[in-house]
This record gives sequence, C-alpha cells and structure tokens, in this order.
Amino acid sequence: MKKLQHIGGSLLLLALPAISSAQLADSGDAGAFQNLLQNILTFTNQILIPFILGIGFLVFVWGMFQYFIAGGANDEKKEKGRSLMVYATLGFVLIIVFWGIINLISSSTGLENESLRNTPTVQVP
Repeated sequence: MKKLQHIGGSLLLLALPAISSAQLADSGDAGAFQNLLQNILTFTNQILIPFILGIGFLVFVWGMFQYFIAGGANDEKKEKGRSLMVYATLGFVLIIVFWGIINLISSSTGLENESLRNTPTVQVP
C-alpha cells in the first residue's frame, strides 16, 4: 500500500507542470514599469558589469606589477601584489556569476529584449 502511495505521489509531481498550465510573463505588457526594468537591465548588462570587469582587470595588472616588478626583493610588496591578484580573480568570478544571475532573471521573467543578448558566442566547426 505504501509503495502504491509513493508511485502515485511521484506521478503527481511529474504531471504538475501540465496540470498548472502556467503562462510566461512575456505575454502581457506592464507599461512604464516594464520599460524601467528593461532600462535597468540594459544599463547593468552593457555599462555597469563591463566597467566593473575593467576595474578588476586593472587591479589584477597592478597586482602583477607590484609582485613582479616593484617587489623584486621586497617580500612585503610581493605579498601585497599577490593578494591583489587573488582578490581581482575572486572579483572576476563573482561578477560573472552576478551577470549570469541577472540574465537568468531577465530571461525567466520575460524582460529581456534584443539589447540584453550580448553574451559572447563561440562558433565550433
């Protein structure tokens, strides 16, 4: 009897998306609020995130300069340069994760437009 209940519960979970008949958010128009959110997403994807990535790259290069050139014989400068490079690398990872989350939210809510689809693609022959 318990086995039959587990099978019935599993079938119900598998059929749940078909039962709910959920609709996508892009079928309607939210007017000015939707335009505001699209403008915020466009600004974030096209200006803010590339700017932060550029700053992170400059911090990484500055850390390399301190580690290899300025800290030739100075262990304190080498340690400072190495920590800057590690923090810049962590910053790269976090901003790319943030960029992915923003694009995931925008595509799942139907707020994406053509200007948000600026992620790089790779052509494989």
